[in-house]
Amino acid sequence: MKVMIRSTPKGLSAYVAKKDLEEPIVECEHEALWGGWVKLKNGWILELPEMDVDTKLPITVEARRRPESVS
Repeated sequence: MKVMIRSTPKGLSAYVAKKDLEEPIVECEHEALWGGWVKLKNGWILELPEMDVDTKLPITVEARRRPESVS
């Protein structure tokens, strides 16, 4: 699914246009964000693609939702 990652005054957030959902990112597997999972405030866990550490935000990426995520 297409997910836009952006920086807000309160931290990073993820927007999923197909679901009209915007949630703060509350936990990351890697400090650099890319190439691991992120957990959203609503319980979803998304796998993000490998990207350079200095990738500029906002950016839209192809992410995969883990099946064990809260619905």
